[in-house]
Amino acid sequence: MSQRDISILVVDDAKFSSAVVGRSLKAAGYTDIRHASSASAGLALMEERPVAVLVADWLMPEMDGLELTRRVRQLDESTNRYTYVILLTAREGVTALKKAFDEGVDDFVNKSSMNDQLLPRVMAAERITGMHNRILVENQRLIDANARLRKQTTIDPLTGYGNRQYALKRLEDALRQSRQRGGAACLLMIRIDHYADLEQRHGKALMQQLVLAFSRRLRQLVRPMDVLARISPDHFCLITYQADSANATPGSFRRLYDGLNHRAYKTAGGFFQLSVSVSLIKSADKDEIESELLLTRSLRGLDASHDGKRIVEQALSG
Repeated sequence: MSQRDISILVVDDAKFSSAVVGRSLKAAGYTDIRHASSASAGLALMEERPVAVLVADWLMPEMDGLELTRRVRQLDESTNRYTYVILLTAREGVTALKKAFDEGVDDFVNKSSMNDQLLPRVMAAERITGMHNRILVENQRLIDANARLRKQTTIDPLTGYGNRQYALKRLEDALRQSRQRGGAACLLMIRIDHYADLEQRHGKALMQQLVLAFSRRLRQLVRPMDVLARISPDHFCLITYQADSANATPGSFRRLYDGLNHRAYKTAGGFFQLSVSVSLIKSADKDEIESELLLTRSLRGLDASHDGKRIVEQALSG
């Protein structure tokens, strides 16, 4: 497949603007271009066949570009792929753009300079989305291989995360690093609330889809060097080392909490909202505590997190 065969979808309720974008892309040699006059129509086309690059207007009736981006990210989670999102906008200012980046938008093209900016941005998107999707495919192959080989001593076969044994080992590594170098070893315990009720109501197969979508979103919300593990069907944990213990606060992980709780997860059975509780516990500097005990104590803050709808910091002692 040649470079210009990537799939592009243009979503714009203004026919003239959509036609201008289409002509520009065709003139550059792109051949697989589809158009939609609304966000809902664009999503329907993406569900029929995925796209590599989405070019969409920010301001559209019924569903704007930000809501479309949120829905696209949910679709990406369910299909284990990545769509590069470029919004066309006349907006300016740091606040508006920051909000859009937080929603998952990859890039912007200002309508006043679209003739100069669009093609370079799309060409950059080609390289990024190609690399990202190759990594996702390879990662899925590794997960499938691990499942086939039944290497379940340290790997959760559904998510590809480490299991409880793996978490304890990596937590001990973080504790050792904290004792030797200062800073803090942080453990976030993450629980999918009402897991048994959800499984009974929706069935095991759909619950596995939900867990898989949840695990993919969780991976998107953490740093590449952070350690994730699934220690039981409904409990995940994040292990991270912070060189400055002042960064190890509930507020430091607010984006993770909001990202897990405030957006629905897409499955074959539709969209589902999850309630997720998160507790934080940390061991700083010369604290002496075993990884097993730290893991156990982190569980105590989950009910308070559920009741207060926030991350709860659990005391190390007591």
